[in-house]
Amino acid sequence: MNAPAPLPLPPSLYADTAVAPTPTPPLDADKKVSVAIIGGGFTGLSTALHLAERGVNAIVLEAQQPGWGASGNNGGQVNPGLKHDPDQIEADFGAELGGRMIAFSYGTTNYTFELIRRYQIACEARQNGTLRAAYNEPSAAAIENTAKQCIRRGMPVTLLNREQMREMTGTDRYLCAMLDDRGGDLHPLSYARGLARAAIAAGAAVHGETPALSLSREGAQWRVETPRGIVRAEKVLLATNGFTDDLWPALRRTIVPVFSSIAATAPLSEEVAREIMPTRSVLYESGHITVYYRIDAHNRLLMGGRGPMRWISKPSDVAYLIRYAERLWPRLKGVTWTHGWNSRLAITPDHYPHVHEPAEDLLISLGCNGRGVALSTAMGAQLARRLVGGRDAVMDMPISGIKPMAMHAFWPLGVTAAVLAGRVRDRLGL
Repeated sequence: MNAPAPLPLPPSLYADTAVAPTPTPPLDADKKVSVAIIGGGFTGLSTALHLAERGVNAIVLEAQQPGWGASGNNGGQVNPGLKHDPDQIEADFGAELGGRMIAFSYGTTNYTFELIRRYQIACEARQNGTLRAAYNEPSAAAIENTAKQCIRRGMPVTLLNREQMREMTGTDRYLCAMLDDRGGDLHPLSYARGLARAAIAAGAAVHGETPALSLSREGAQWRVETPRGIVRAEKVLLATNGFTDDLWPALRRTIVPVFSSIAATAPLSEEVAREIMPTRSVLYESGHITVYYRIDAHNRLLMGGRGPMRWISKPSDVAYLIRYAERLWPRLKGVTWTHGWNSRLAITPDHYPHVHEPAEDLLISLGCNGRGVALSTAMGAQLARRLVGGRDAVMDMPISGIKPMAMHAFWPLGVTAAVLAGRVRDRLGL
C-alpha cells in the first residue's frame, strides 16, 4: 500500500534548538513482537519505555518522527491535574475511582520530573510551579474554589492575591491565581527525543517514517501493515491523539483535533525577563479561551493559545498573541518575535482523557485536553501495566466505550465559532 511522504518538523523554536535525535529508521522488514504501539508521542514513547523496563518486547511505529506532533510542539508546561476540579471528578466517577484519578493526575508532574532525573534526559526541565490565573471575577471565584478543594486534600497549592500576582508576573492584569508548586516546564521536543532514546536503550524498538496503514486480527495476533513491513503483535496500543485517523472504526469521531499555537521572542534581556516572570513559574489563564505562557531557560517568552485551525509557520500568523503580550507588558513593544508555529491536540467532549478497550488485547489512549506533557508520561506506566496484566490490572483512569460525536464533520466550524465567542465573553468579563 502507498503511504504519504514523511513531513518535515513544524518550523518551531523547538525544531531549531532541540537536542539531536536518536536514529529511528523506518521499519524495513516484518517483525513479531509482544506489543505494537502506534504513535510516537509522549504516550507511546512512555509506554514503550515502561514496557521495556519490564522486559516486554515492544515496538513504536510513528508516521513521522518521535515528537513530530503536539508532543514536540506544545507550550512546554508541565501542569498537574485534570481539566475538572477534584470535587467534580469525584461527583462524576465516585469517591473510590474519583479519588484515585485525583491522586494520579495531580501526581503526574512529580512522576515526570523524577523520570527525567532517573534517565538524565536533557530537556531544560525546571520544577518552578504552575500558576492558574484569573483576570475577571467569574474566573477568580472558580480559582478560589479550586484552590480550596486542593488545599482540603492536602495539596501543595497557594492562593495568591492581586499584589502577589503583580510581583510574580510584572502585570496588574490578574485578580488572583492558584500556585501549584508541583508544576514546571521543559523543552518538549528534547523531552520526546530523550524518551525515545531511553526507550531504545531499555530495549524497545522505535521506527519513524513508519505509518500504520491497516490494523486487523490475524488468528490470535494483531497484524499491523506498514509501507515496508508487517508487524505481528500479541497486543496493540493506539496512541495517535490529535492525529487519529480511521485505523480503528469511529475512533477519529470521538475527539476534536484542535490547533494550539505558540509565538516566541528572541532572548530577552535579563532585566526584562526578571520583570515578567521572576520565579520562572509557568502560567495559564482561566477563561473561555486559554492563553498560556512562560519564560524559557534562555529568556525567551513563549505565548500560546488557540489560533487558526490550519498550519502556521511565522509569528505574524498569530499576531493576536503578540498584541496580547504587549498589552500585558508594554515594554515588549518592538521586541523581535522569531517563531510562530502550532500543532494538533485532541479535545474530548467531556474534557477527560479517554482510555478504550474495544477488542481483546487492544488498548487505546487519547485526549489529554491540553495537559499532555505530564499526563501522557504518567499514563505510560498505567498503560504498560494494563498491557502486561490484562483486564485484571487496575488503572487509575476510567476505561470507557467508544462514543462517536454527533455532527463530527462540522467540528472546524464549531471550533472557530467557539473560539470567537469565548474571546468576546472573556473581554466582556462574562
